[in-house]
Amino acid sequence: MYILGISAYYHDSAACLIKDGEILFAAQEERFTRKKHDSSFPSRAIRFCLNEAKITSHDLSVVSFYEKPFLKFERLIETYLDYVPIGFPSFLKAIPIWLKQKLWIKDLIRQELSGRYEILFPAHHASHAASAFYPSPFKESAIFTVDGVGEWQTCTFGVGRDTDITLENEIRFPHSLGLLYSAFTYYAGFRVNSGEYKLMGLAPYGEPSYEKLIRIT
Repeated sequence: MYILGISAYYHDSAACLIKDGEILFAAQEERFTRKKHDSSFPSRAIRFCLNEAKITSHDLSVVSFYEKPFLKFERLIETYLDYVPIGFPSFLKAIPIWLKQKLWIKDLIRQELSGRYEILFPAHHASHAASAFYPSPFKESAIFTVDGVGEWQTCTFGVGRDTDITLENEIRFPHSLGLLYSAFTYYAGFRVNSGEYKLMGLAPYGEPSYEKLIRIT
């Protein structure tokens, strides 16, 4: 069984090809387009994975997209409604992209890849958990995922056993450690979703002058 995993339309689009549970090839689209953090549909990365495996899209059993677009769109709409009218400029910028591309991921995949494969949409943090647990050498593990925000979740807690992953608890948007990190990234003068690794690299050279301002409950 061949499974193709895809991430696209946010940042660092990529593709990964799995055969019978084994990762064969993976690549980011920016490696082929030479555009840093390329977020476009990873056509070239997909082509690379299929060509290296010497198969075509007709050999695929499953194509998996890394999140649930409709749930994410629901969160965006509810957030914009909560921040009327201050969020209107952001609304005008974001919504056309969703109406043109992001809500029609299944159709876009079918246009790009011919074949009779099944299309799956796992939750964003389930994708994070799977990418860490399944390639690991552990049969059982605690799982903790943290990022800016997926559909609604920003952190999840769970357990992996054999081939099963159960995410038992979560922290939901707008509460987000990842977005706090991005806020500091922006404050330091770096681009969000781009310069976080620079902030991480600089952190050891600083002094904990403001650690008493942060309270973890």
